[in-house]
Amino acid sequence: MVIDHFSEVFDLIEVRGQISGAVAVRGHWVTQSVIESPLKLTMMVRGRCRLSTDGLDAPIDMEAGDVAVLTGRSWLRAEGGAGDGPPMEFTPEPGQYAVCVGGADFAVDDVLLGGHVDLNPAGAALLTQALPPVALIRASHAATHTLRASVDRLVEEVTGERMGAAFAVRQHAQLLLLEVLRAYLGLAEAAELPPGWLRAMTDDRLRPALTLMHGQPGRSWGLEELARAAAMSRTSFAVRFRSVAGMPPLAYLNSWRMLLAQRALRDHDVRIGALAAQLGYTSESAFSTAFKREVGEAPLRYRHRHRQAS
Repeated sequence: MVIDHFSEVFDLIEVRGQISGAVAVRGHWVTQSVIESPLKLTMMVRGRCRLSTDGLDAPIDMEAGDVAVLTGRSWLRAEGGAGDGPPMEFTPEPGQYAVCVGGADFAVDDVLLGGHVDLNPAGAALLTQALPPVALIRASHAATHTLRASVDRLVEEVTGERMGAAFAVRQHAQLLLLEVLRAYLGLAEAAELPPGWLRAMTDDRLRPALTLMHGQPGRSWGLEELARAAAMSRTSFAVRFRSVAGMPPLAYLNSWRMLLAQRALRDHDVRIGALAAQLGYTSESAFSTAFKREVGEAPLRYRHRHRQAS
């Protein structure tokens, strides 16, 4: 059930994993760049490096198979290799995967893949809230074997120069992102996760209430009914939900409704009044007011803007 909810949220916030660069290098080297996306992925495929970013007290040592997820950071710097004299500085060229990595000697070179996550504004808000500034997923942990396999499959496509490689890279990058988050959830203790939807979906005690809200978002759920589903008192449920999800239960329900509304307005020609009734609002005006408060613009304006953009 956790994965079902997880997939549903992924679809709603239009998560798209992208590989933005790759490089193979030997000797003493350093690279640094500005981060322009809310989520940045750095994968150490072979070799090792020291990764720095804003907000870290000290660099992180990365080894082969490690993946770092940088959330809401503005820059990164990676340094590796050995040798006399100043390090060779380089900046990976976006999209030049096979050119940068195709001739690599994996027995000698350090090999890195860089990626980022494309999100709609709702997705950016949800994921940056749900993840720590830097999450490091070690390849040495037993729970990451599927992630390591995903990285290896991606490297095969990046280096193989086969027909349809660009399409395959996009698909594997999407699956890699899912495996990164699965691995992170498998490694992190619940108490280590920041309050938010990601932590809420891993909370066994809240799951029955979340299932009700996700399954019937248009129903007028009361706190008493949700608490009963979670086998908790009303007060205990409200306190636990706020501490885990970062917001009260009914605020979570409203946010979930707004995500559904945004998808409906983007992808379908549903009338505003019908959508309002479907999501449990007593009138079109009540829905429009809630939508504008959550999203920042009226439903019709939101639809028009997205239709023009597409």
